[in-house]
Parts: sequence; C-alpha cells; structure tokens
Amino acid sequence: MKQKSPTPPYLILTFFRWFCHPRMAEDIEGDLLERFEIRLTTKGQFRAKLLFIKDVLLLFRPSMIRSFQGQQKLNYYDMFKHNITITFRSFLRQKSSFIINLIGLSSGLTCVLLILLWVNDELKTDRFHENSDQLHYIMSNHTDASGTRTWKGTPGLLLEEIEAQIPEIELATAYTDTHEFTISTKSETPISLKVEGKFASEHFLSVYSYPLVRGNASSVLAYNSEAVITKALAEKLFSNEDAIGKTIEWHFGGNKKAFTISGILENIPSHSSEQFELLLPWNFYHDELITFKQWGNYYARIATVLQANANPQLVTEKVDTIFKNNLEDTNVDLFLTPYSSLYLYGEYENGIQAGGRIEYVRLISFIVLLILFIACINFINLATAKASQRMKEIGVKKSMGASKRSLAYQFLTESILICLIALGISGLLTLLLLPGFNQITEKEIALQFDLILVLSVVGLVTLVGIVAGSYPALYLSKMEALSILKGFKLAKSSGGIGRKVLVVFQFTLSTILIVSVLVIYQQMQLIQNQNLGYNRDNLIYFEREGNLTDQSDAFINEIKNITGVENAAISGFMVGGLNSTGGVAWEGKTDKDQIQFWEYNVGANSIDLLSVEFISGRDFSEEFATDQDAVIFNETAIKAMGMDDPIGKSIVHYTGNKKIVGVVKDFTIGSLHQDVEPAIFLNRPASANFIMVKIDGTSTARTLQEIERAYAEFNPEFPFKPAFVDQDYQALYSSEQRIASLSKYAAALAIIISCLGLFGLTAFTTEKRIKEISIRKVLGSGIWRIVFLLTKQFSTLVAIGILIALPISYWAANRWLNDFAVKINLSWWFFALAGIATLAIAWLTVFGQTFKAARLNPANNLRNE
Repeated sequence: MKQKSPTPPYLILTFFRWFCHPRMAEDIEGDLLERFEIRLTTKGQFRAKLLFIKDVLLLFRPSMIRSFQGQQKLNYYDMFKHNITITFRSFLRQKSSFIINLIGLSSGLTCVLLILLWVNDELKTDRFHENSDQLHYIMSNHTDASGTRTWKGTPGLLLEEIEAQIPEIELATAYTDTHEFTISTKSETPISLKVEGKFASEHFLSVYSYPLVRGNASSVLAYNSEAVITKALAEKLFSNEDAIGKTIEWHFGGNKKAFTISGILENIPSHSSEQFELLLPWNFYHDELITFKQWGNYYARIATVLQANANPQLVTEKVDTIFKNNLEDTNVDLFLTPYSSLYLYGEYENGIQAGGRIEYVRLISFIVLLILFIACINFINLATAKASQRMKEIGVKKSMGASKRSLAYQFLTESILICLIALGISGLLTLLLLPGFNQITEKEIALQFDLILVLSVVGLVTLVGIVAGSYPALYLSKMEALSILKGFKLAKSSGGIGRKVLVVFQFTLSTILIVSVLVIYQQMQLIQNQNLGYNRDNLIYFEREGNLTDQSDAFINEIKNITGVENAAISGFMVGGLNSTGGVAWEGKTDKDQIQFWEYNVGANSIDLLSVEFISGRDFSEEFATDQDAVIFNETAIKAMGMDDPIGKSIVHYTGNKKIVGVVKDFTIGSLHQDVEPAIFLNRPASANFIMVKIDGTSTARTLQEIERAYAEFNPEFPFKPAFVDQDYQALYSSEQRIASLSKYAAALAIIISCLGLFGLTAFTTEKRIKEISIRKVLGSGIWRIVFLLTKQFSTLVAIGILIALPISYWAANRWLNDFAVKINLSWWFFALAGIATLAIAWLTVFGQTFKAARLNPANNLRNE
C-alpha cells in the first residue's frame, strides 16, 4: 500500500489562508509548500513542520493581512438580504418539498415543545421549598422472608428523640398522609364539606415552604385546638369574612372536635406532590387518636432539615441507632433520602432505589425525540435530494464570482429559515393543543417565557437547520463552475446511500412505536379485565361517620330494601391497602419470620360482599358469638406462616389472641405491578371506616339517588360522597394510561411524518426517472410493471427497517412488561401486525406517485430528445 506523504500542519495552513491578502495568497502559499517539501528531505518531518509554523507566524504582519473593514460589512448585509430573497423564491419554486418539510418539522417541534413543558413541570415538583437541598425524608426498609419492602412510615415516637439527640438536625416535623375529612361550620347557613387534610406537628410550616397569608409559621399548629386552612377553603367556608378566630368542626369516623382557625395558607402550588386544604395539630392526633403508641407502629411521616454541612449518611446511622435502641430484634432499617427526589425516584426494589416516575419522563422524552428525529430525517433527505437539481444555479453563481463561503451561507440560510418558520408554527400549535394536553397529563401547564427553555429550543432548531443544510453547503458549493456548466453529474452514490440509510432508520423507529402501542394497549386490556380475586364491578363505598358510627346496622337494613341494591356491609377494604402490621405471632414463628400483613377491619358478610372465594372455613357471622376474636387469612399469608391445616388454629395479634375461621383465595390488593402479599381480615366492625354497597348496575344513577336520600335521613349534617372501587383500581394505572394515550398519538404522528417523507422522495425519484419510464413504456413495459419497478426500491428499504425494528421492539416490550407481576405474552402477531401495517401504509404512500408516473404519455416527455 502506498504510504501517504506528510503534509503541513492543517490548522496553521488554514490560518494563513484566512488572514493572507487574496492578491498574494496563491504565490506565497506555493512558496511555503515548496520550502516545506525541501525541508522534509533535509531536516525531517518534525523540524519541517516547526519551521512551517514559524514562517506563517512571521508573515502575520499588517502588510500581509487582508482588509476586514468597510465595504465587506456592507457586502455581508447585502448578501444576507439576497440569500433571504433567493430562499423564499426557492420555497415557492419547490412547494411540495417545502410543505412536507414544514408539516413534518412543525409537528415534531410541537411535540417537543409540549413534552419539554411537561418535563419541566415534572422536574420542578417539590423543588420550590427553601430548604430543598437540606430537606430529607425518613423512610423504613422492612425485611422478611419475601424480601425488603420500603415504606414512608416511621414510628411517631421517633420525632422527639431525633430532635433531642442529633445536633445535625436543624428542624424536624411529623405528619400523616392526606385523608378526606368532613368539616362543618355552625353559622347562620351551616356548611358541610369534604376536604383533603392532614395532621402535622408545629414545625411543619418551617420545614416546608407553604407560605402563610395570616398567622405565624412556628406557632399556628402548636395547640391541640387550632387549625390552618388554605385561602380557597376559607372563601368556601366564610366567603368574604375574616376566617382567623372562626370555629370549624372536624369529623372522621366516630370522632369529632372543634378547632379554631389560627392561620391561612396560600393555596398549595401545583408543583407540590402533597395537595391539602386543612392542617390539624399533630399533638391531638398523637395523644388522642393513636391508641398503639409503640416503636413498632409506623404511623408517622417524618421530614428533617439538616445543617448545611451535615453528612446525610452519618445522620442516617444515628437515626437508625436511636430506633434500634428502642426496638430490639427488629427487621426494620431506617434511612434518609432527599425529599425532592421522592416524586420522581420513589420506587424501591428490595430496599434499593429503582426508578419511579422518572422512568416515564425518560420514556416519553425519548419517544418525542424519536418523532423529531424522524421529521429531521425527512428534512435532510429532501434537502439533499433537491440540492442536486440546483447544479446550474451554483455553476452560474460561481462563474459570476460567488465564493464557496457565500454559497454555503445561502444553503444554510434556507435550511435554518425553514426551521425557524416551523418553530413559529409549532408555537401556535402548542398554544392550541395545550388544553387538551393538560387533560391527558392531568396537569395545569401554562406557556410562559422561560429563557433556558427558549434558548434550548432555538438552539435545537438551529442545529437541525445546520445539519440539513450541511450537505449542499459543504459539498456542492466547493465544486468548480467549469465542471458544473459542462454538465458534470454527481456520482450515483453521492447522497443516495445516506438517504437510503435514513429512510431505513425512519421506518425502524416507526415500527418500534407501532409495536409499543399494541403491547401497551394489550397490557391495559389485561389489567382492566384481569380477575383480581374479588368482584370490583358496581361496588361503591363511603365514609362511615356521624350517626352512621352508631346506626350502621339500621342504615344497612334500610338501603338493602332499595331497588338495585344487592348487598351492603361494614368494611375496611380499600384498593391498594390502608394499614399493614407485623404484629402477628403464631406457633413455630422464629426471629427470621418477620412478615408484614395487609390488615382489614371488616364486619359480618363483608368478605362475601367482595365475592372473595373461600378455600376453607367460612366468613364472619353474627350467628357465632366467638367471631369477635376470629380472623381470616389469604392463602399467601398461610403459606408464609407455614401452616398446613390452619382452620381452628390460634394466632396472637397485637390486639389479643385470635382464632382462624377461614382462608380465602389470593386477591390483588394493590396494582398488578406487585405480587400478592399476605393479608389478614379482623372482625372489628367498630374500627372499619366504610360502608360498602353492591348494586346491580341496571339503573346506577337512580339507585345512588335513593341511597343518598336514605343517607340524608340518617346523617343530615354530612355530605354524601360515594366512590367506586373500580375507579380506584383504574387510578392505580393512571401513569400507564397516560403512556398509552401519548404513545398512541406518537405512533400515529411518526408514521404520518415518515410517509410524508417517503411521499416526497417518491415524487423526486419519479420526476428524476421520468424519461427512463417513458422509454420503458415505448419499449413495451406495462403500467403495473413500471409501478412494481418504482415501488420495489422503497419497499426494500421499508422492509429492512421493519426487520431491524422487530428484535429491538421485542427487547423493549419485554423490559417494560417485567415491571408487572401479571403480564401478557408477547405473541408473534404483535410484531407481524406492526410490520404488515407499516409496509401497507408505505405502499399506499408510494403507489399514488408511481401509478401517476406510469400513466404519463411518453411522447410528452421525449418530444425534445
């Protein structure tokens, strides 16, 4: 192989060509290169290059430097105006490719803008707190035979201990999850409302930055009889009156208490993951409502603000030590995690952080970038294809003195300008589509000026324009005018292979998106139709509060007589679970047998109401007086405890000795993302929070009206607010439903943009081969033969794209489905249908252009030959 000869330093030579006056540059460059060649033979490569650099630097002096002043600035300005004029003329002359590019880029950029707004909103969540960098949340890892589960709950007794013993903790607060409470006023026109509220300790509003309109953040929750409400709730309750000092009555279950308004909050911002309207004092909750104040009861949510120089890992060790000093032989570990990360990174597997909502943020962002990339492929393909038709224009301009740089500027101006026009259109489309997008994503996003967002989008658009215009700018502009005007043709491979690769890649992405839509749709259908082990259809529940705490039996008997009501019972069942406990002991239990049970307080016939099937034993019944100390387990719990014949055996619950009277088949407690977990039913109707009603569904609205009428008779001071179990179950998959909706639109848009590009390339190809087609017709080729010939090339590219996409689709779908405990089988027809659909759509796109070209009269195209 011939060895390549050494050349002068490229950067130094380029620098010389830039600064040297054009009148002298050619002669001096020749001398420099001649001296470099002589020195290579006499002094060696290294010294020759050093001396070349020295010569160039010595030439960098005023007499040698070209002029950069005066008329040249004016020329640049005039050239810019000229390029803009030529660009718009080019758009008018090539309307089809201009419109295709504009539609594709506008659609892609609209998707990018919408998703950028959504991602920006997601990333802002919970980051508005002033102490965000030092704000940490205490969580607990519970390890048993089935693995490690991570919960937000911690013992409420921990709060005082860490405040007293850990100096690195500047502030700490304990609070509960948000619950739905009933509050009422005793004014001239009494008001009773269901509101979202929580109990919180006195430092809650110092730890979190929820601003107060009225009141002192450090003292508004210090007393057991004071409450804080939001500005919106104050307007609902007291209209234009001053709410400070007013009294509200709180109701939950059989509990009620009067509270005085001591503070008013600004409405909770949408960027907060915790939405509430009412804050009640923690001390009241802890002192009067928690009956089991033990270190093994994880009823609190605790957040801390660390000192600026504190080490979170060291604080974690101290917190865990304090906890274990108070609870020996525990299988629970406490740890700190940044509060701002919980919203996006709140999923744990075996005690290790394993993603969360951030996975969907990444997935949707990736899908949208794919759509933009498909649109960019169209743009680049059509730009490079059409550029070769402008050879004569380039030749004439070069013969008139146009430089390579000025021609490059012209092509770049055209590509960047169309991108900027598309950006303007996408901005208008974003404004129009934002309300519908908010409905799909359940957000309240507004299009506001954000400098970083604007610069990011403009930078992205400019980059796309530069990449698309780089082929004609760098390749065509450097061709010699004489070669072009003599009829020089681009090499056949020039740009053609690149366009083919891009078309293949484009349809690979489209096929992947179509497979994704099919897989997500089928998984959602499985979730909706899956037998959960209980019948969730036509099952409603509502709070058991007020008079219903004492008159539940009479109320249930009353509504059972309503037409359309099949059954009713007191129940503590809730989709997703409400309480769990590790406070269960049985014969043969060892220290390693640390099991967490989902705990349900129910009444007689509650399990029958859910249509849960019994494996052995029976439901609780009022006919058995001993059932007050009876329990029922699911089969997973029995297996975990290692019992062979459980009926009649005794266990020890933290409330006392219990006897097993039944075992039910496993049923899905939460979502299908998790395996079935151990569950225990306790016959404690007094502690059950709900009344559950089974209706026949033939006339749901009328049945609910009758139940509401009966409710008003028994509980006139409380609002009737029923919930459907089926809707609660669907709510567990809100993220997946959003992904399904967005991916459906994304796949449709991707295939449309891909076909627009294919349509443009087909039109270009048929136009380029029109004389060949005419000659073939003269020689006897039929219309369908020509259609087949023209379609074959693009069909092959699309087929290659499909074949590449199928294994990638299988891998991606399999990985997504691994997050579900119950999932579909990846049938071959998912991939076959996606491939056939993609190929069929591509054929339809190409057919119109090819059939039109095949039917043209060859005499019209060959008359000038």
